[in-house]
Amino acid sequence: VERINETLSNGKQIIVFQNRRGYSPIIECLTCGHSPQCPHCDVSLTLHKTNNTLRCHYCGYRMAVQNKCLSCGSQDLSSMGFGTEQIEHEAKDLFPKANVKRMDLDTTRGKYDFENLIAGFENLEIDILIGTQMLTKGLDFRNVDLVAVMHADGLFNFPNFRAFEKSYQLLTQVAGRAGRTKTQGEVLIQTFQPQHRVIQDVITENYINLYEQEMAQRLHFHYPPYYRIIKLVFKSKDYNRLNEASDWMAVYLRQIFNQNVLGPEFPGIARIRNQYIKHIIIKIPPKQSLSKTKSYLIRGIDRYDNVSKFRSVRLNVDVDPYG
Repeated sequence: VERINETLSNGKQIIVFQNRRGYSPIIECLTCGHSPQCPHCDVSLTLHKTNNTLRCHYCGYRMAVQNKCLSCGSQDLSSMGFGTEQIEHEAKDLFPKANVKRMDLDTTRGKYDFENLIAGFENLEIDILIGTQMLTKGLDFRNVDLVAVMHADGLFNFPNFRAFEKSYQLLTQVAGRAGRTKTQGEVLIQTFQPQHRVIQDVITENYINLYEQEMAQRLHFHYPPYYRIIKLVFKSKDYNRLNEASDWMAVYLRQIFNQNVLGPEFPGIARIRNQYIKHIIIKIPPKQSLSKTKSYLIRGIDRYDNVSKFRSVRLNVDVDPYG
């Protein structure tokens, strides 16, 4: 807050980055701990205060905000966490003289909304721009002196082997929006883990260290670029049939690829749009023939397609899914 006030007093602009839209990720009952869930997906609903709704960011389901708990009837409700909408609300209270705008999926739905926000910021009509990933890449703002990253921990605490790599890219890109002229810019990163190696590598601009550690980890755990990956995604509204179909395919694949088959497992979000999801991952060693791998996989899928009871289970094959 102090640095934003200083930057505003110097006539410069500020970018605040938070990679989560909405007002608050979770509404929780302080009496029973219940939080409203999407009826079609295995996720909690996100609060959007602009139109007083709870929304699912996966299927689009929405409902009006309730003034009492849907489980126990208590009125002792609290919002947990924060998104771009809440940061905008707080910034307008903290800096009443500044023109604060928000750039995320909710504010750029119109045909020219994105262009108008960019033009307004470039023309110095906006003092503080708050947004998600869409404001981090390829934008050249000459008057930005300060970039603030809110809750950076949410970037690298993610179940993906590329999480650290992507976090480094994103933090470096958003940091690059400050000080794009001869004037020195400043970047503030908010984190509970200041000694985390990604944060340290971003601060010291030590890409080589990040690269060497990531490559060692990926070689040890058999991930790209050393191993190729194929992900099989099973989807069905029938929970039992989904388990049966994915287990059948896993048995077939293990006869060929042995220990290089992971799963079947439910992903972090195991149901979207009323469809349950399961994954199988095949890791292909560097010396394994890709043509033979492909032919074995096609043969297995053909056999799978001929099992009539599995026809209600949709199977998608994703080659190099994390590229």
